[in-house]
Amino acid sequence: MESLVLDGQALTLSEIESVALNSRPVEVAPAALKRVTASRELIEGILAAGQTVYGVNTGFGKLSDVRIAAGSLAQLQTNLVRSHAGGVGQPLSEGESRAMLLLRANVLAKGFSGCRRELVELLVALLNAGVHPVIPEKGSVGASGDLAPLAHLALVAIGEGEAFFKGERVDGGEALRRAGLQPLELAAKEGLALLNGTQAMTAVGALAVARGLRVARLADAAGAMALEALMGTPSAFDARIHEARPHAGQIAAAAHLLHLLEGSEIREAHREHDSRVQDAYCLRCMPQVHGAVRNVLGHVQQVLEIETGSATDNPLVFPDATGGGDVISGGNFHGAPLAYAFDYAAIALTDLAGIAERRIDRLLNPDINEGLPAFLSADPGLSSGFMIAQIVAAALINECQVLSHPSSTGSIPTDGGKEDHVSMGMTGAIKLRQIVEHAERIVGIELMCAAQGLEFRRPLKSGREVELAYKAVRTVVTRLEQDRALSTDIDALAGAVRAGTFDAWCE
Repeated sequence: MESLVLDGQALTLSEIESVALNSRPVEVAPAALKRVTASRELIEGILAAGQTVYGVNTGFGKLSDVRIAAGSLAQLQTNLVRSHAGGVGQPLSEGESRAMLLLRANVLAKGFSGCRRELVELLVALLNAGVHPVIPEKGSVGASGDLAPLAHLALVAIGEGEAFFKGERVDGGEALRRAGLQPLELAAKEGLALLNGTQAMTAVGALAVARGLRVARLADAAGAMALEALMGTPSAFDARIHEARPHAGQIAAAAHLLHLLEGSEIREAHREHDSRVQDAYCLRCMPQVHGAVRNVLGHVQQVLEIETGSATDNPLVFPDATGGGDVISGGNFHGAPLAYAFDYAAIALTDLAGIAERRIDRLLNPDINEGLPAFLSADPGLSSGFMIAQIVAAALINECQVLSHPSSTGSIPTDGGKEDHVSMGMTGAIKLRQIVEHAERIVGIELMCAAQGLEFRRPLKSGREVELAYKAVRTVVTRLEQDRALSTDIDALAGAVRAGTFDAWCE
C-alpha cells in the first residue's frame, strides 16, 4: 500500500480511515521536517536568550505566571504529561487511537509547534509499528484541547502508560521495546506540543462521520426496498419537484432513489387502478429528509477536514527567514467548530434513524402495510415475526434522541477559572459515535424487514438495483421462515453496513 505522506495539510476522511482502519503506512515529507526544525531552532534561541514564554519555561494554565528554572525544563514537560493523564472509562478503539496518532503527527508537521523532528518521527513510527496507546475515552472538555486523551498518547512516547501491541495490552515501555523503538525524553515545549490540540475529538468524530455518511446514503437503498415492499410510488422523486427546491442533497437523494427503482415490476403492477393518491411522509419525503442529512454531514466533513490540517496547540511558533520570529499565545485548541458540528450531525442522524423506524413500522403493522402479513410472519399469531425488531428500533431511537441533546452548550469552567469557557467537543464526538452505531443497526433492521416484505410480493420483482441489494442482504441473513432470535441477524446486518458490504448502493 502506498504511504500517506504527511506535510501538515488537510487530510480527507478516506485518508484517515485508510491509516486508522487499514494500517496504511505513513511518512513525513522532507519539507515538513525542515519547517519543524526551523520552529525548534526559534524555541532554542528563546531559551538561550533567557526570554519567558508560556509553556516553554513557565507553568501551565492557572500556573502560567510561575517561571521555571532552566535545569527543570525537561522535568516540567514530563510532569505535564504525567499529571494530565487522568482519563477514565473504556479505551478508544485501536482505530481511533491510530487516527489520533496520525492527526497529532500531521499537526506537528505543520511546523508551528516548536518540537524536534524526532518527536514527529516517533509518532509516525508508532503508527507503522502498530503500537497503539491505550487512551481512556472520557476526561476531555475540549479546551485547552483534548488534554487528558492526548496525555495518555504522550505517555507511550516517553515509555510510560499502556499500549496495545499485536492484540495484547502491555506497558508502554514494553510495547516500544517489542517494536524496536526507543522512548523520547521530552525537551522544552514538547509536552505541551503533544497535549494541546483537538486530535482526540477529531479522530473519534472523523471516523464516526465517515460511517455516518455511509449510513445516510444506504438509507436510500433501504427506503427504496421498503417502498417496493409497500407498493409505493416513485412519483415523488420526479426531478422536476427537486429542481424546484434545489438543495444539493435533496436532488442527489431523489436521483439515487429513481436509479434504485428503475425497472420495477412491482411498480408496473399497481400503476393503474390504485386508489391511493400519495404515500406516507416516511416514503414520499425521503429525498427531503435523506438529502438534508447528506447536506449536514457534508458540512461536518468540511469542518473536520479543515481541522485535520490546522495548528491547534498553544503557543504557536512562527519562525521567519532571518532566524528570528514570534511565539504567540492564542486559542486554536478550542474545540467549538467541531463541537457545534458534532451536535449538528447527531441531530441529523437521529432524525434519519427516526424516518427509517417509521418505514419499519409501516412494513410490519397490518393496519397500514398494504396487505403484507402481520409483522411479516408466515404464520401470524403462532409466530411473532419481526415484531421485536420494531421495538428494538424504537429503543435505539429513544437513546439517540437523548444523545442528540447538544453538549456544546454545556460549558463548565476549569483550571481555577483560567479556562473559563470550554467546548465539550469530545463529549459530542463520543455521543455521535454511539448515534451512528445505532443508525447502522436501524438501517440494518429496515433492510432485513424490507427484504422479507419483497418476498411476499413474488413473483413480481422490484427495481434492478433494489433486487441486487436484496440479494446482498440475503448473503448476510436468511429469510425468516419461523421465529428465531433476531439479535444475531441485527448485529450481522449492522456489521455488514459498517464493513461496506452494501457500499455499491451508497451512491
